[in-house]
Amino acid sequence: MSQKRIKVLIAKLGLDGHDRGAKVVARALKDAGMEVVYTGLRQTPEQIVKAAIQEDVDVIGISILSGAHLELIPLLIKEMREKGLNDVVLVVGGVIPPQDIPKLKEMGVDEVFLPGSSLKEISEKIIRAVESKRGIKVAT
Repeated sequence: MSQKRIKVLIAKLGLDGHDRGAKVVARALKDAGMEVVYTGLRQTPEQIVKAAIQEDVDVIGISILSGAHLELIPLLIKEMREKGLNDVVLVVGGVIPPQDIPKLKEMGVDEVFLPGSSLKEISEKIIRAVESKRGIKVAT
């Protein structure tokens, strides 16, 4: 296992125009020692995957508050698979009904974070998911 710093891409998928939570999480991940790239609002699955490839990220973090997660996340996962990003961790956070979490995980989402998730919990679960999925030891 090689040792490296985790690189995370944070994006707002779809027409959701609220990004305060995404920015708070991005700051917390930076404070936890991760490198963070924030792509901004209203990103398409294609834009997110293109940025993930260009930035060579370990994690794609999606913030979604619009309620369109069951429509948009499958499109993102399809794009990720088509572009060979099978070892990139996918995490989703936002306003997601608890009954939708198993559906998202069945689709291929590695972790789901709901409002009230602690920033420490988010960073710890991302570290564990990266170590497991990418077979690397994370520098902390």
